[in-house]
Amino acid sequence: MRITIIGAGFSGSALATELAAQAGPGHDLTLVGVAESYGRGVAYGEARPEHLLNVRARDLGATPDYPGEFADWLNLTERARQSFLPRLMYGEYLHARLRAAADTSDAALNLVEHEAIAVERSPGGFRVHLADGSDFFSERVVLTLGALPPQPLAGVGPRLAVHSSYLGWPWQDGAIDRIDPDARLLVVGTGLTMADVVATLRRRGHRGPIDALSRHGLLPRRHLDEACVPVALPPTVLQALNAHDLGQLLRALRSLLPIVSDWRALIDALRPYLQGYWRGLPEAQRGRFLRHLRSHWESVRHRLAPQVAAELDLLQVSGQLRVRAGRLLRARRGADAVEALIRERGQSQVRSESYDVLIRATGFDTDIECTTHPLVAHLRESGLISADPLGLGLNTSERYEALDANGAPVRGLYCLGPLLRGRLWEITAVPELRVAARALSRQLLAAPAQREDEVSRWAARA
Repeated sequence: MRITIIGAGFSGSALATELAAQAGPGHDLTLVGVAESYGRGVAYGEARPEHLLNVRARDLGATPDYPGEFADWLNLTERARQSFLPRLMYGEYLHARLRAAADTSDAALNLVEHEAIAVERSPGGFRVHLADGSDFFSERVVLTLGALPPQPLAGVGPRLAVHSSYLGWPWQDGAIDRIDPDARLLVVGTGLTMADVVATLRRRGHRGPIDALSRHGLLPRRHLDEACVPVALPPTVLQALNAHDLGQLLRALRSLLPIVSDWRALIDALRPYLQGYWRGLPEAQRGRFLRHLRSHWESVRHRLAPQVAAELDLLQVSGQLRVRAGRLLRARRGADAVEALIRERGQSQVRSESYDVLIRATGFDTDIECTTHPLVAHLRESGLISADPLGLGLNTSERYEALDANGAPVRGLYCLGPLLRGRLWEITAVPELRVAARALSRQLLAAPAQREDEVSRWAARA
């Protein structure tokens, strides 16, 4: 049986490695991904030396029963295990694990460095089409695409959209390296991507002013230098989680803040419960969370390495970096500058300001309805996948199967990674992804006789 994984970032590499370890002879495993970041993913393969992990090295093993594997692979001292290392190192670790799995597996693990552009139903499974014009048959396909390409920034005029003073993705073709050191910059986004942009600008010796703008103007909070002591959730919080009531959970958490030694321990203690909580949360409350609380949650959940936070503090104190709350209403290319219309949060008046460069740094996207990703657009238009109603990725079953345009499971087509946010929410970081990869690998390899019966029935109907 052939299982094809499309997307060779963390999710795809972790799943391929799990399958390679568990599958025996007769299984044909294929990992398809673009060459530039193959086996590493964009986050780790296309990072720069100044871009740091936002999780301690000791916790980043790619398998759930060996969280210390990454630190051991680097042979780190106990002190270094507590540190936040360059993301490039993690990419090398993932790539090395994948190559080792291909060399030692009893199954055949094929590493295909080409982009998949289409997946079509075929009797007994699917036909996968690659950008080089080739195609092949696979009984099972797993979409591990990671985050989708960033959408165009709202309000950007057509002339500016194609001008060099607009960076829709700062890492594309070294665009950030061509910014004049004295340029006045407007960065839209104040999260982890913005922190990466500022880190690179600082490394290049940027001298000009930097404005970072987002709806709430919230920076990610920082990790402590030393990991906080874990805490157990009290009954009031557990009851609120079991009730799947957003307001009740917020009240329970706020009552604990004066008591716990550090709020980070409380946030970390919530993580094992969040997928189940989200699954039981009514859609109306999910929407309320996304509208009113998402920015606040992400600022405390996705934190900065201490040294990155310290750099941002210094830039703010010096006045070079301003973090602003508001909206970019329009941006156009003027005679010699980017002309931006900005409404500050809580203000009615609109301010016109001039910048030399506008940078989009709003993080990753999971809205499959609006994406230009070729494969996702093809699957959506063919009806093989459907969108989560809140723009959080794909509709899927409890078994990670994609749901088609009619809401029915597409047998043999699965999803793993951030595009599962609609079902699980907390599925973008290593601890949750490695558990999901283990669970899906076991599911894919279980009960082969049952799957052969499914294939026979599909072929008979075709």
